[in-house]
Amino acid sequence: MERFNWHNEAQKQWDERAEFWNKSSEEMWEHGSRKTIVPFMSRYIPKGSEVADLGCGDGYGAWKLCQSGYRVVGVDLSREMIEKAKARGEHESLRFIQGDLTNLPFADETFSGAMAINSLEWTQKPLKALNEMRRILKQGHYLCVGLLGPTAAPRTNSYPRLYGKPVICNTMMPWEFEQLAQENGWELVDGQGVYKKGVREQLLSGLSLELKQALTFMWLFMLRKQ
Repeated sequence: MERFNWHNEAQKQWDERAEFWNKSSEEMWEHGSRKTIVPFMSRYIPKGSEVADLGCGDGYGAWKLCQSGYRVVGVDLSREMIEKAKARGEHESLRFIQGDLTNLPFADETFSGAMAINSLEWTQKPLKALNEMRRILKQGHYLCVGLLGPTAAPRTNSYPRLYGKPVICNTMMPWEFEQLAQENGWELVDGQGVYKKGVREQLLSGLSLELKQALTFMWLFMLRKQ
């Protein structure tokens, strides 16, 4: 029986999903679950900074960052995703590279900012990926992480593990990731939730942070490299 290889299977599955993802990404970044990410980042990362988009998919988020005044390098495991990102257009302030988040193709302290949106969950070893992100980021600079919340449908990709089947989705609870980051050289400086339409703002106002995170589709963390 052939041994399961997470890296190869992840690359294969994301190559297969590239066309579907490409049809949805603009809506997500402009009007959907990712529309608040660039404004959130701009509160901490100065315009003009060189920023890495780690797990960039088809590159729409990287393109949005570039449009907002950043110099951006997008990285993704999927060759198909990178091809679609490049097809949107590359130039001196926007480029794309195929690469593995657990072995990033950059020198130490290359970037003045970074984001990893719903990408750490798709790595076999999230801590190894998080340490790589810390390595390539300059001291005292910021990383924005978007983590799938408990109500996010994509988390069901990890369900078959309960039957002992191999999966490429490594889901975490927001509090687990927060603890992991703080134990490994990051300072938590801010966070905010993205919610489904049924969760009204007035419902959230009286809840604790833990309960707010429990209702999320995605929780955004702003971390600073210590």
